[in-house]
Order: sequence, then structure tokens, then C-alpha cells
Amino acid sequence: MLEYRVSARRIDAHGSEATTKDARIVLDTDMAGRNDAFNPAEMLLASLAACLLKGAERIAPLLEFDLRAIEVSLHGQRQDNPPKMVRIDYEIVVDTAETDQRLDLFHRNLRKYGTISNTLAEATELVGTIRRKA
Repeated sequence: MLEYRVSARRIDAHGSEATTKDARIVLDTDMAGRNDAFNPAEMLLASLAACLLKGAERIAPLLEFDLRAIEVSLHGQRQDNPPKMVRIDYEIVVDTAETDQRLDLFHRNLRKYGTISNTLAEATELVGTIRRKA
């Protein structure tokens, strides 16, 4: 089993920071919000994006998939009472010359082998599409 460790601390009323290994992320924990940091919901979406992008790096060589570039866009819907993310939509745009069938296979593998995508799919409605870059 793999294990992960992250530490987080409050800096002041306007923000916090999370650290792991040699990395540091500023967190928006200000009640008024701040534009220069990710809030918790945005961190969740960024985690899913990172999972899909990292999965692409792992899966492309295994499938011998022509991956020139990849982008992920996400949209989360949060309800207020109780507060939770009720739906996450994502779109993956791939720069590739692969066939539609191979693009679909690539997407299925991204979903099947993603730690964060599998976790979120159990907790909320996770809906995604993949398309070729125009």
C-alpha cells in the first residue's frame, strides 16, 4: 500500500499553507476568499486534474498512445446544506492523431486507474468527456 503525508498550518486569518516533500501550496482559508490561492473546493478539482494528467503520463506509454498535449477543464457543483460537492464535470482535450476508438480506450483507462477519480466517483457524480484538440 502506498501512503501519503501532507501537513497544513494556518498562517493568519487570510490564508494557510500545505506542505509535502519539498513542495508548498498556499491555501485560501480566508472567509472573504482570496484570488491568489486555491480554496478547498478548487483544491479538490485540481487534485482530480492532477490525477488525470498523471494518469495520462502513465497510460500513454503502456498503450503506445500518441500524446502530444493534454488539457483538463473541470466544473464542480456544491450544495449548501449539507455542504458537499454533488457533481463534478470534466473535459479532457488531447492533441493526438489517434483514432476515436483509441481516444475512448485512453479515457476508459484514465478513469479506471486513477486514485482520485475512483475515490471521487464513489462520493459524487463524476461526469467526463474526452475530445481531440481542434
